[in-house]
Amino acid sequence: MPTNAETEYDETLGNKFIFVTGGVMSGLGKGITAASTGRLLSNAGFDVTAVKVDPYLNVDAGTMNPFQHGEVYVLKDGGEVDLDLGNYERFLDIDMTSDHNVTTGKVYRSVIEKERAGDYLGKTVQVIPHITDDIKRRIREVAEGNDVCIIEVGGTVGDIEGMPYLEALRQFAHEQDEEDILFVHVTLVPYSKNGEQKTKPTQHSVKELRSIGLQPDILVGRCDDPLEPKTKEKIALFCDVPTDAVFSNPDVEDIYQVPLVVEDEGLDDYVMERLALDDRALPPGERENNWRELVTQEQTGHLDVALVGKYGLEDAYLSVYEALKHAGLAHNVNVDTEWVHSETFADGHTGELNGVDAIVVPGGFGARGTEGKIEAIRYARENDVPYLGLCLGFQMAVVEYARNVLGLEGAHSAELDEDTPHPVIDILPEQEGVEDMGGTMRLGAHTTEIEPDTLAHEIYGTTSATERHRHRYEVSPEYIDDIEAAGMRFSGRSGRRMEILELPDHPYFVGTQFHPEFRSRPTRASPPFVGLLAAALDLQDGEHSGGEHVPKSRDDESDAGEVEL
Repeated sequence: MPTNAETEYDETLGNKFIFVTGGVMSGLGKGITAASTGRLLSNAGFDVTAVKVDPYLNVDAGTMNPFQHGEVYVLKDGGEVDLDLGNYERFLDIDMTSDHNVTTGKVYRSVIEKERAGDYLGKTVQVIPHITDDIKRRIREVAEGNDVCIIEVGGTVGDIEGMPYLEALRQFAHEQDEEDILFVHVTLVPYSKNGEQKTKPTQHSVKELRSIGLQPDILVGRCDDPLEPKTKEKIALFCDVPTDAVFSNPDVEDIYQVPLVVEDEGLDDYVMERLALDDRALPPGERENNWRELVTQEQTGHLDVALVGKYGLEDAYLSVYEALKHAGLAHNVNVDTEWVHSETFADGHTGELNGVDAIVVPGGFGARGTEGKIEAIRYARENDVPYLGLCLGFQMAVVEYARNVLGLEGAHSAELDEDTPHPVIDILPEQEGVEDMGGTMRLGAHTTEIEPDTLAHEIYGTTSATERHRHRYEVSPEYIDDIEAAGMRFSGRSGRRMEILELPDHPYFVGTQFHPEFRSRPTRASPPFVGLLAAALDLQDGEHSGGEHVPKSRDDESDAGEVEL
């Protein structure tokens, strides 16, 4: 197939493609369905990557409100993206880049910049072929070099902002051989009041899809319970697919069980057969089984962790929740993470944290709720409760220590109080004068040098770690010596920047300027989280002896800041 010289679109890139669309409503879990399918294909020996299409006009997710859109997930190259890419990294155990997130803002900006530069030689620039070719180009370039590329189209079929993407998919279908492309449609199958599984929403959703020239090859019904045989038959009849192509994705207790559910349904085998991959797949007995063993292992303990933040929404702190789960898997314990509104105890702690085994203060921006976070940190420090502070949680730990140990009244972050007499947290020099909000912070992977004979060295097991960042402010160099003289130790540094703090005489008091939760995986839990739970378990067992912690279930550690299981 030739390259379109006008749009620089090469139709030959990539091998096998699975496009995943959703119907009826957003939030059905098509991303988890797609990621689970990718996990199973990876278990079968294939190189799998993924693309998330977000049909919003934002260039990226960096300026979006976490309460409305969920957390902003940060990739190794500094890309600020939708939280679904975090799920793909966790399920597929791969590192993605900003190229794996396609947004309308990116596409239109690219095409308009080319038009302004005269690259189209005076031709009229249109949605077809210029926009659709740019969409397809981005997908194919990510897919190149992988056996299978899974593309999730955000939103629902029928959304006006998604129409250029669906048109691109329609064109894609004509460019690929039948055995190289699959269309998977995830839709809602609700119950009626009399307990009957209703297929009408699925029928209407597929009708909408077919009206724009797309016929799904596979239908996945999201439902409270597995689809009944008669329900599958009805969906198959009205939607023109074989009954064998209709699968269930019922509700489960934890998202990490979804690959097991769809595997039991036979979705992976059907996909491999349709894509002519079955002859190349590892025999069932030789496929990777670590995921199933990990998810189904017996849990031998329980920990209650308080997550102190200002957003009462799990998606706003999704990677933190998941990293705590991963650490729980590493210790074979159930972790009950309870969100605690930081404004609850802005005027002082009144018992809200009594009885918790550990406290986490996550990242964030803005002054709202910070006094409550500072109070939670004080409580953890004074009462020997294991503590982990992430980004803002790291900075507020410095503020709390400056106020209550050093006696620096009014100490604060210059970001939150411009008039503070003691700006122990101040702006990064390279951030001074920066006016644009999107993509301008210190972002992405940076290496931290870790001092020997520290708790940080103990939990990482190495003298350096690479973790992802998202911040504009840092510990002010003017206060570092005074803070350390008072007892707080900065055990991880990146040049002049403080990256890790700890309190040597505390059971576990650790803060990281970076976000270790972004690199945590179910099979490779993040060391700071593993260490946090290790300390909490030691205290449960009465084993604490002045800060000695050896994370349990740690067989090996990578130099990239993850714990191998």
